[in-house]
Amino acid sequence: MADFENYMSPGRNGYLVGIGGVSMSSLAEVLFSMGINVSGSDMNLSGNVTHLMDMGIHVNIGHRPENISKDLDFLVRTAAVHDENPEIVAARELGIPVFERSEAWGAISKDYENAICISGTHGKTTTTSMTTHIMMAAEKDPTVMIGGTLPLLGTNSGHRVGKGNTIIIEACEYYNSFLNFHPTVAVILNIEEDHLDYFKDLKDLQKSFRKFALHTPKNGGFVVINNDEPSVHEAVKNIDRKIVTFGLTPEADVYADKIIFKGTNSKFNIYYKGKKFTDVTLHVPGLHNVKNALAATAAAICVGAKPNAVKYGLAGFNGAGRRFEFKGKFEGADVYDDYAHHPGEVKALLDAVEKLNYKRTVLVFQPHTYSRTAALFDRFVEQLRRPDVVLLAEIYAAREQNTIGISSEDLAEKVTGARFYPTFEELEQALRKTVQPGDIILTVGAGNVYKIGEDLLK
Repeated sequence: MADFENYMSPGRNGYLVGIGGVSMSSLAEVLFSMGINVSGSDMNLSGNVTHLMDMGIHVNIGHRPENISKDLDFLVRTAAVHDENPEIVAARELGIPVFERSEAWGAISKDYENAICISGTHGKTTTTSMTTHIMMAAEKDPTVMIGGTLPLLGTNSGHRVGKGNTIIIEACEYYNSFLNFHPTVAVILNIEEDHLDYFKDLKDLQKSFRKFALHTPKNGGFVVINNDEPSVHEAVKNIDRKIVTFGLTPEADVYADKIIFKGTNSKFNIYYKGKKFTDVTLHVPGLHNVKNALAATAAAICVGAKPNAVKYGLAGFNGAGRRFEFKGKFEGADVYDDYAHHPGEVKALLDAVEKLNYKRTVLVFQPHTYSRTAALFDRFVEQLRRPDVVLLAEIYAAREQNTIGISSEDLAEKVTGARFYPTFEELEQALRKTVQPGDIILTVGAGNVYKIGEDLLK
């Protein structure tokens, strides 16, 4: 099988299917900066597509076989683009090698002295963003690829192309895509049951994370793990790599002490190897974000970041896009949006919100994929019983067909007082009638549920 590294030389012709996505548009920019002739296609004209066009990259709107010419050297696709896509079919017929997005990013990661790859069931985007803030404060001029947006990197951007020797990548386990990366620092935040349409069970997931950890070099590589997560310890048990731990107790190499929460902020001291490393003020709420900050600190320490870079890098972090993102006020209520789509993430979000002393928590939840909703049904029910008001949108299909015959209505039946609305329009009307001054409204899920909050504020 062809190796993407062989196609990374200037003058090559590359085509990206789904070029407008966060990860794909950043990949297009990186390849373009390497002197590769990049073109591609996307279903919609988005801000990312317009930006690429402004750079001089040709983008076709719509996927058609005639877009693929025999002078192309390679084609890269996202996980959402399947074999029957007309451009993939045309490329195969012409003998043009087809690569997955993660294979391209993996080949690129090999070129960096420091490759920090951040994995875990949840917290990846936030931790990758925090690590970016620290490394920018350390003036390392990193190349960055985040699966979301980060204001520091510009409007609606989740990436940057730097000139330094460090790359920071959010590494997703779905379809084992993170096994294409070559980390010098592999971060594992947590391992919980998820993506059970691909993985058999938790043990199967742990095997993949172990392989990911083993992708670090024996000499000079680091595996950064959450000391408070037994499932992570189990995954890397007896591994012959240098392990650095982070957590909330002094048993960890990097730990937090004297944590004080005030509103959406927290203050704490960070210790490394038993000695105070720095003090931190964090402008995002919740204990889960303290842990994310510790993970980012541990990763940064592995590549030589100094205390002040951690202190000022984290002080400048105000959240990533769709991660407890304040959207505005509606009739005396605060509207926030969050990407949480796993019961563990919903729990962390509600734990953080409960400390903020709002009169009521109004949760607008859109489950993400039928398989996840079915596999983790009881755990979702447990969390949905916590808010004062729960309004449920229909399940966001993403890449799936509803072969299970499951609906958000099934969740509503198990949660006293929860209400299911088949359309956004009906849900929004109900929300307008429900809201009271002093409420916090949370639009939650990895689909398009954020539109409900935005429509409310128009």
